[in-house]
Amino acid sequence: GAPNVSTATAVREQHGHDESMHPCAPPDVVVWPQAVGQVQELAALCHRCRVPMVPFGTGTGLEGGVNAVQGGVCFDLSRMDGITELSLEDFSVTVEPGVTRKALNKHLRGTGLWFPVGTVGRRGVVGLGVTALGRLGM
Repeated sequence: GAPNVSTATAVREQHGHDESMHPCAPPDVVVWPQAVGQVQELAALCHRCRVPMVPFGTGTGLEGGVNAVQGGVCFDLSRMDGITELSLEDFSVTVEPGVTRKALNKHLRGTGLWFPVGTVGRRGVVGLGVTALGRLGM
C-alpha cells in the first residue's frame, strides 16, 4: 500500500545513488517490504515481468550498487530490522538486512560481545558486505 510504495521523484532519487562517484540512476518505484514473504512475492513478480530489482540498505556503499541503471524496483530493506537469533556459544547472530551496527551492538550490550566492523554508526551490518558470523568480538 501507499506507505510502503513510492514513485515520488525525491524518494526515487534518494534511492538511485550511494556515496560513490557514479551519477544518480533512480529506480521506477521504491518499495519497503517488512517480511521475507513480501520480498519473495515482490521478487517473483519482478522475475515474471522481467523487471530489474535493486536492493537498498542505507545508501552508504561506495560502488554504485544501488544505481538502477535500467530502472526497475528498489527494495528498501531498512524496515526489516529484526535480530532473530543470537548464539553466545558460537559467537554468531542472525539479523535481517535492515539491522545497523549500532542497533546490533545495543542488542549485544551486557553479553560481553560487540560487532566492531565499520566506522559509520548508521551503516547497515549487511551493507558492510560481511556476515556477523564469526565477527562478534569479546
